[in-house]
Amino acid sequence: MKYKRVLVKISGEVLAPVGGSGIDIDRLNRVGEELAALARKKIEVAVVIGGGNIWRGTPASESGFDRVTGDYMGMVATVINALALQQALEKLNLTTRVLTSIEMAEIAEPYIRRRAIRHLEKGRIVILAGGTGSPYFSTDTAAALRAIEINAGVILKATKVDGVYTADPLIDKKAKKFNHITYLKTINLRLKIMDSTALSLCFDNHIPIVVFNLNKQGQMLKIVQGEKIGTTIS
Repeated sequence: MKYKRVLVKISGEVLAPVGGSGIDIDRLNRVGEELAALARKKIEVAVVIGGGNIWRGTPASESGFDRVTGDYMGMVATVINALALQQALEKLNLTTRVLTSIEMAEIAEPYIRRRAIRHLEKGRIVILAGGTGSPYFSTDTAAALRAIEINAGVILKATKVDGVYTADPLIDKKAKKFNHITYLKTINLRLKIMDSTALSLCFDNHIPIVVFNLNKQGQMLKIVQGEKIGTTIS
């Protein structure tokens, strides 16, 4: 295996039904199967999950909603998704732990770096919810921060397209795909694969990012095994 410990970033939209919001159970179970394939190969897996299928704070703030309140609502949405993913994984007989950056003692453990690492060492899938715990930071930034803290070898950025393109390939059919791109070029071209704060953190701490299509079965495991899939940002 190319990587022993990985952090998987999953957007909330991946869990939503086509054209809708909320959680599609079939999609949730497919995500669980992909993560299970890694765990069964003894890869240490941490997951940062978004909440955009339930609530998006930034668009709400643009409509006049208080930004801080909206961001905290988004953090709570990530906890809902984390609990759903935990259920999907435990149905596959995998041991999991949900850790949150906002205290919710009845349903999840508080995020403590050493505790998260210990869970990973014991072979548990660690689901990290609540973003960074602070408003104005995206779950992409949370993924970069947590990857650095737990010493992950790579961030696997799950999307609906098979890499980074010069434009949105679902809209612009002439968009060209990058097999590799640097952090700085990604920022300078304003490619909306991750926000600039997340990319800067990865750049400063030498954490590679692999962007891939989660809808294609088995891609995540192939990346960990060293196959060239999607786009690598480094």
